[in-house]
Amino acid sequence: MQDIIQRSMQANDEDWQAAPEYSYLKLERHEGETRTYEVKMILGSPYQRLVAVNGNPLSPAEQAKEQRSAEEASAQRLGESQAEREKRIAKYEKERSHDHLLMDEMAKAFDFKLVGVRNSGGSDVYVLKVTPNPNYQPPNIETKVLTAMQGELWIDKKTFKWVKVEAEVVRPVLIAGFLACVEKGTRFELEKMPINDSISLPKHFSMKSKARIFFFFTNQKEVDETYFDYQKAVPTETAGIRN
Repeated sequence: MQDIIQRSMQANDEDWQAAPEYSYLKLERHEGETRTYEVKMILGSPYQRLVAVNGNPLSPAEQAKEQRSAEEASAQRLGESQAEREKRIAKYEKERSHDHLLMDEMAKAFDFKLVGVRNSGGSDVYVLKVTPNPNYQPPNIETKVLTAMQGELWIDKKTFKWVKVEAEVVRPVLIAGFLACVEKGTRFELEKMPINDSISLPKHFSMKSKARIFFFFTNQKEVDETYFDYQKAVPTETAGIRN
């Protein structure tokens, strides 16, 4: 079992390293509306441009507006000082590192039990039940939520790539210096798909979170995003915003 987990973590790390090399389309669902964005890297961090609403392409006037915004963003980034550029890229890398840390910590935070082998998209996958490891010591506040999560992890039997992760908070977790609490029922699901023979990238991500701030104010958040049409990034980073 440990060999399966370690090989899957290595495969997942390879995917994480390769992700910035690809542009893609992202469809966001929110309150009955869908918005589709083109996401491309521009000088070290992503830029997203709206291309459709509820499945309908933007009007010519709206397309022109989005194009102007993209050109302005490119010009702004080209005119940055070295310090400004480093600050922008550092913010993006910090967000990526946060997500990567949570994935890496899963190997330590959970106990895994093989519950079967299923077929998913024509490939056999290991299905693992995931429960909290009672001996896990989270290294920071962000990873503390892992101590109260359980779910399933699907791993491709041949490539050891992650196919799907489902997890749910099963008891409240105090975070942020005991000023906030992640509530029971917070859950997320991540599905991945192969882009080529060596890389798998996100296909769908959904999250429903509920937290109490200062134990009085409730903050609820829902995310539902689908990713598709992955393309290898254009070598010239600024070319990605041009028609």
